[in-house]
Amino acid sequence: MKLRSPAISIALTAQFLLISLPFLAALSADDAAAKFTLLSDQFMKDSLGLSPSAASQAGYHKHVDTKTGASIELDALLDDMSLKAIEAQKSFYQGWQKRFHDEAPLSSLPPQDAADWQLIDDQIALNLLELDSIQNYRHNPTVAVELIGNAIFQPLTVNYAPLNIRIGHVLSRIGQIPRLLKQVQEYLVDVDPIFVKNAIEENGGNIDLIENTVAKEISDGSALTADMRSQLKKQYDEVAPPAVVALKNFSTWLQEDLAKRSCSRTWRLGKDLYNKKFRLVMETDVTAEQLLADAEANVRAVRAEMLQLALPMHSRMYPDHSDHGTASRSDRENVIIGEVLQKISDAHPPREGLLQAVDADLDSIRAFIRENKIVGLSDRDNLKVIPTPPFMRGSYSVAGSHSAPPLEPQAEAQYWVTPIDPKMDAAMAESKLREYNNYTLKWLTIHEALPGHYIQYEHLNNIQPERRRLLRSLYSNGAYVEGWAEYIAQVMMDEGFLKDDPRFRLVMRKIRLRVLANAILDIKMHTMEMTDSEAMDLMTKNAFQTSAEAEGKLKRAKLSSAQLPTYYVGVREWLEFRKRYQQKAGSKFNLLKFHNMVLDQGPLPVPVVETLLD
Repeated sequence: MKLRSPAISIALTAQFLLISLPFLAALSADDAAAKFTLLSDQFMKDSLGLSPSAASQAGYHKHVDTKTGASIELDALLDDMSLKAIEAQKSFYQGWQKRFHDEAPLSSLPPQDAADWQLIDDQIALNLLELDSIQNYRHNPTVAVELIGNAIFQPLTVNYAPLNIRIGHVLSRIGQIPRLLKQVQEYLVDVDPIFVKNAIEENGGNIDLIENTVAKEISDGSALTADMRSQLKKQYDEVAPPAVVALKNFSTWLQEDLAKRSCSRTWRLGKDLYNKKFRLVMETDVTAEQLLADAEANVRAVRAEMLQLALPMHSRMYPDHSDHGTASRSDRENVIIGEVLQKISDAHPPREGLLQAVDADLDSIRAFIRENKIVGLSDRDNLKVIPTPPFMRGSYSVAGSHSAPPLEPQAEAQYWVTPIDPKMDAAMAESKLREYNNYTLKWLTIHEALPGHYIQYEHLNNIQPERRRLLRSLYSNGAYVEGWAEYIAQVMMDEGFLKDDPRFRLVMRKIRLRVLANAILDIKMHTMEMTDSEAMDLMTKNAFQTSAEAEGKLKRAKLSSAQLPTYYVGVREWLEFRKRYQQKAGSKFNLLKFHNMVLDQGPLPVPVVETLLD
C-alpha cells in the first residue's frame, strides 16, 4: 500500500490571483500549453501553501504569499482546519476549476499536458466531492489525528535543513496542536464508532511521537551542540506538555462525549457517493458494478488454478490423506488448498523478527531484478526499512511505502513494516504471522519496495521538468500505483523468482484472490449492505485468509472507500496493456525497456500511459 500525501484539505485563504496574470494576458490565445504550464505550477504551489503538512511531504518548504509577497516557512505551520478555512478551500478549488477550463482547455493541449490537465481536473473534482458531499472531515476524527502525526514525523525524516532547524519546525507545529484540535471539535458530528476507536488508537501514537521520538531527537541528536540542545529542550518544555494534554483530552472527549451522541450516519458511503468517488479515483471507464461482476467470476477461476497447483503438493505433504475427489468442487478446493497453505505457513518469522525478516529479503530480490533485467533500479541508495509509525498503524496494519518527496528525490524513502502489537494475544499474533509467512513476506517486499512502489516512485522522481514530477506525484492515479505493484510481482514469479517454487506460486495465487476479495469487499460493504459476517466468510473461506488478516482488512474497508479496488483495476490494466504492447513489438519486445518506459511516465492512468507510448 502506497502512502499518498494527505489530501490538501485545509485552506488559509481563498486568494488565488496569480503573480503571473499580467504575463498570461500577454500570451497569444493559441498558446494554451504555455498558459497551462504557468497555471498548473502556480495551482500546485498555492494548494500546497494552503496545507503545510502536505507541503512537507512534497518537499515544498517555502511559499510566497500571492497577496502580501511574504515568504512563508511551511514546515513551521500546522494546517488550519477551521470551518472558515474549509469554506475558503471550496472557493479555491471552484475558482481553479473554472480557470483551467476557460484559460487552458483540454482540447487545446498536447498529449503530455493533456494528461496532466486531466489529473488536476479529477483531483479538483474529488476534493470538491469530499468537501461538498462526503465531508469526511466532519465525520472521521482520524483525518485530524493522522494529519498531526504526519506533520510532526515528516520533518524528522528528511534532511531539508540542519537538525536544529527541523526540530524547531516540529516544536512550532506541536505548539499549534491545541488550536487544531479545538477547531475540529467544533464541527465533528455523526461519528461512527469505528472512527472513534481508530482515532483514539492512533492518537496514542501521536502522544508517543511527542513524548519519546521528538524528545529523543533533542537529547540524543549528535548534530546538535550543547547550546542547541538546551534551547530546543526549553522550547520543548513549553509546547509539549500542553500539546500532550490537548491530545489526551481529545481522546477523552471522543470516548466520553462524541461517541455517546446519537449517530445517524455510518461508515458506509452509499451507492451514489461511492460511484462518484469510484470514477474519480480509478479515472477509467469501468464501473463498480462491472468490476464486482468480473472479480466474482475471477475468484472461481483463480481457485480452480490453485487446486491444480496444490494437488501434487498435497499428496507429498499429506500422504495419508485422500484427494477428496468425491467432494463438491468448492469443498474440495477448500480442503486441499487450505491444508497445503496451512503447511506452507508453518514457516514464518518469530513474533519479534518481522522487520528483520523483511530486511533480509531485499538483497536477494535486488540481485534477481538485476540478473533477469526486470526493471531499472535506482541510482539512489535511499531505502530504509522502519517500523510503521504508531500514529499510522490503524490504516497501515501490515506495511506501507513512503517515497522520497518529489522535490527532494535524494531524501530517505521508507518501507514501513508494522510490528506485532505487544498487547496482541498469542493466538492472534500467530494467525498474523502465518498469514505473513516466509513466502508472503517476499511478495510483500516485492510489492512495497523492490521492484514495486519504491522503484516506481524512484522513476517518477527522475521526471523532468520538476513541475510535471510534482504534479504526477501529488495526484498519482491509485490504480496505476497499486496495479504496478501487483503486476510486477506477477512478472517476478513468471520470470522464475525462487526458481518456480510451487509454494511461492500458490501463495501468489492466494494474493491474487486477496486482490479480488479487496474489490468485492469494498464495493459490497459500501453499496450493498454487506455484513461483517459475510465479509469474514468471503475472506477466510473463499480467499483462504487467516482471521487476523481478515479482521484487519474488514477494519480497513470501513476506514476507507474506493481504495481497495485500485489493486484489481490496476493489475488487470497493466496485464492487458503489456499484452497488447508485446504483441505489437513481437520479437523486438524488451521487458526491461518496456518497464523503464512506462515507469518514466509517472503514475498516470494506465490507459493514458498506453496512449502516450503509442
